[in-house]
Amino acid sequence: MNLGDLVVRKSYGGDVTFRVEHMVQNKAVIKGTEFRLLADSPLDDLIQVPPTRITERGQRAQIKARESLTLLQKDRQEQSQRSLGAAVGAWTQQAPKESAYFEMPGKVLHLDGDPAYLNKSLSLYEQLRIPAEGHHVRESAMAETLYRLLPRVRPDILVITGHDGVLKQQVYDLFSLSSYKNSQNFVSAIQVARDYERHFDALTIVAGACQSHFEALLGAGANFASSPGRILIHALDPVYVAAKASFTSIRDTVNLNDVLNHTISGNQGVGGIETRGSFRIGMPRLQNLATLKVKPSVI
Repeated sequence: MNLGDLVVRKSYGGDVTFRVEHMVQNKAVIKGTEFRLLADSPLDDLIQVPPTRITERGQRAQIKARESLTLLQKDRQEQSQRSLGAAVGAWTQQAPKESAYFEMPGKVLHLDGDPAYLNKSLSLYEQLRIPAEGHHVRESAMAETLYRLLPRVRPDILVITGHDGVLKQQVYDLFSLSSYKNSQNFVSAIQVARDYERHFDALTIVAGACQSHFEALLGAGANFASSPGRILIHALDPVYVAAKASFTSIRDTVNLNDVLNHTISGNQGVGGIETRGSFRIGMPRLQNLATLKVKPSVI
């Protein structure tokens, strides 16, 4: 077995596909290819699988991910029309043509503890035409990093994610932050962000990863968080939530049922509170300055 090989765990029935990230003696650190799960495993519990092999659970996640992307793209188009109609006083024949206005989706700042998942997330933002800036940051360094990034980027939506999970212990308390790998780090980052912007509708925070302490993240000031059911979440679930907030008009609140329908994990993976959107329409649409004929008014 080599670094980068795809494997499944015999003890878990081969339900999730992992990539081998690191090996020490008879153990390996493995990372989920579809789910935000980082784990260690004895080498003798791992079975190598070919790149074309997809678990049943992974296949369901891929199907749901494609469906979610299609729904988001449809929402993107419909939101433009709804926002435009509201901006000119509902639907009338006097409504300006598409070429007469411009759109301003909410801007996203995305911190991710995993570089591969960050790249996937940025690719999805690009497909959906969402302005986004992403940074690979260790979960333990996210709070400190936000002191520098928030004043510069000034995002409408902040995504704080990476890896998390309930630690292996003989006795653990699901309501204690000490039982989680990175939930305390996410809480610290959220608190820094809320000190920067206390208004929940001025800065929408999406936080958490697999099995994160949902209640603690919301209590720290997140608008949306994982994981109510302490389950694995898909690598792109935080992106779908951020996209929904980015596409929802500032006149409307984000539909929580829609948010859950857009995520692969559903209401056991992601939850949240009532939050206003950050999508805006502007008029008139900017023209190509090179084609404008302007007479200088000053010497």
